[in-house]
Amino acid sequence: MATKKAPSRVLGVLAAAVLPLVPATPAEAAVSVVKIADTQLDAKALYFVSYDGLVNNDSFQQSGIFSYAGYQYAAWYTADRSAVLARRAGAEAWQTVVLPHKLTVNDSHNVISMGVSPEDGRLHVAMDTHGNQVYYAESVAGLVSAPASHAWTSSAFGPVQRTLDGVDLGAITYPQFVVTPERRLQLSYRTGVSGNGVNELAEYSAGSWRKLGKWSSATGSWKSGNGVTSTTRNMYLHGITYGPGGRLHATFTWREGDSGVLCNAGGLANHDTGYVYSDDRGRTWRNNSGAVVATTGGTPVSVSSPGTVVDPLGVDHALMNQESQAVDSAGQPHAVISYVPGRFTQCVTNYAAQRKQYGRTFFLSRAADGSWTKREVPVAPESTQRTKLVFDRDDNAYLVMPYGRIVAATKASGWTDWKTVYRPDLNAFGEVDVDDSRLATDGVLSVMYQQVSSGTTPSPIRVADFRLG
Repeated sequence: MATKKAPSRVLGVLAAAVLPLVPATPAEAAVSVVKIADTQLDAKALYFVSYDGLVNNDSFQQSGIFSYAGYQYAAWYTADRSAVLARRAGAEAWQTVVLPHKLTVNDSHNVISMGVSPEDGRLHVAMDTHGNQVYYAESVAGLVSAPASHAWTSSAFGPVQRTLDGVDLGAITYPQFVVTPERRLQLSYRTGVSGNGVNELAEYSAGSWRKLGKWSSATGSWKSGNGVTSTTRNMYLHGITYGPGGRLHATFTWREGDSGVLCNAGGLANHDTGYVYSDDRGRTWRNNSGAVVATTGGTPVSVSSPGTVVDPLGVDHALMNQESQAVDSAGQPHAVISYVPGRFTQCVTNYAAQRKQYGRTFFLSRAADGSWTKREVPVAPESTQRTKLVFDRDDNAYLVMPYGRIVAATKASGWTDWKTVYRPDLNAFGEVDVDDSRLATDGVLSVMYQQVSSGTTPSPIRVADFRLG
């Protein structure tokens, strides 16, 4: 269990204090999970392991499964590598449609991400990209805003393109869709490569796309504890999320391009947890204290931007990138991170083995006064893979950990009373994807998971539904 320590100042920001867990009291609101359904999307979904993940279930999809206007949507690659989209209304059977595209490489980065443009009710699909031009398709207008009025067939979708209706993004990775308070659709993506890349934004409005530009920087100098200086890096997002007040939140880690910063080559060159936000749809970025530190298409967020580090951590602890974040009903962001704490080692020498043996999960929480608190979750992930964070309508926090195990804590306790509320019986591979949009509307958490297989033998991909609270 973590011990309490005094907050410290880092780059002008109140660093996250690690606080002890507090036992639950009977007066606190209960957390609970009940599995109410488990349906099969595909008996033979594409299966291969790369980068320790599956292409059908990676946390950075952000929208591999989502709900809108009473329908739920899911996407995956089936055994013949075809991109498949599905929808269902309530408890009805899933309907599927096959897009005219097949996955080009065995790379788990090349996920399928979906988004909705509320202005015209189109479904947008970005897929099969890791440092290459995106494969993109969009539906007819009204397909998701008036789903009962449109047949779910391939004719509802236009051709698969390599641009966004003529807007060339170049070689990209990690496409993620978000919707602004003004009901515009945005696409977040990375250009460049791991250790030398930047985050960019594009926006869809009035039926067309346009690039907004770069908002993170790959350059600058950063020196590690061993005295080695790295001059390139990339920002890995734990998420990019609009809160209920219209603020755009982004928590992140940095990965250095020079592996010489590590104490041992077997480690992972990720460091620090950072936070920035935007109140003008991603045009201007502010640090934790509210000072402007960057503009999209102008001066980007860099490793030296003041006031952006909210939890300092060196490169030698196998800190995971792209884990998870969520925003509560009060508009405050929270993040989940995982790494090997210093009580086990100050120098990770075998990333995969030591993360599985010693890795621990931490919950970072921002208060209204801007202070951050970090608490260790007393349930080890026992995996190299990532955890997903969601809030129920009472702001109780639920962590969907690898293999589908669910751990929860109540808001009433200040998110200190973590306990396991669901022990998985899913036979899930590891990382899962979640539908937080359905949770917000009807209190049901849908978890999309693929079952364990071996080699490249296809396996079932399914959706388990849980009633929370």
